[in-house]
Amino acid sequence: MIGYTCVGTNHLDNAVRFYSELLSLLGAKPLFQTERGVGYGISPGKPMLSVTKPFDGQPATVGNGTMVALAADNPEHVQALHAKALALGGTNKGAPGPRGHGFYGAYFRDLDGNKLAVFCMINS
Repeated sequence: MIGYTCVGTNHLDNAVRFYSELLSLLGAKPLFQTERGVGYGISPGKPMLSVTKPFDGQPATVGNGTMVALAADNPEHVQALHAKALALGGTNKGAPGPRGHGFYGAYFRDLDGNKLAVFCMINS
């Protein structure tokens, strides 16, 4: 159902470095690039995450209650993605672990403060 999602940035070069390294762990690569942003995905026609400077020219801000969730293969993949996000300068917002009902997840904020989750479903 979701085609793509966008997170805003005020520092595009830093955001591109962060997301290029982080999303490579999911097999994603840049599918398009403009002067305002980069769109990452596995292949055209599949869901994509874009990092972009706001179209209206105003500063990017984070949304209260807004979060993007990245699907991982297993708990080890969740742990690796969370660790990579922190190594790249992200902020921990919830260490990897089970959250109930077979959900295993971790939370972090990117360099601009956008909140992301990484998760997988496990047998509970």
